[in-house]
Amino acid sequence: MSISLYYRASRAAAITPAETAAVERIVAAHRSSFPYEDEDGLHLYDTAGGEPEEVVAGSTRIPLDPARVLPVIAQVLSSVTELRRALPGADWHVHLDDLDLPWDEGEGYALPADPGGARPGG
Repeated sequence: MSISLYYRASRAAAITPAETAAVERIVAAHRSSFPYEDEDGLHLYDTAGGEPEEVVAGSTRIPLDPARVLPVIAQVLSSVTELRRALPGADWHVHLDDLDLPWDEGEGYALPADPGGARPGG
């Protein structure tokens, strides 16, 4: 059984060249600091030809090794937090399979302490 973390941002305004460069920097920093070569990290899809207002979308397959689950989720959510801050005005949807992850302006994305307290549309 596989669990995945999904993330996507959409907005009416297209991504700018400066925002594209910021996204590329965030992805490069994530890849260089990701601790596991044999696990999925932040993976962005090629959004060309996708949804018309989609500016960023991706997913990460969560590892089966229990010792790696939380470090992978934490690192990917940290990178998604940076992406959200680099793309102002976008509508974000971040979820772990069917669990929507809430956005906190100060903390960014993280697993909720009480999964029952997660709210839709994080």
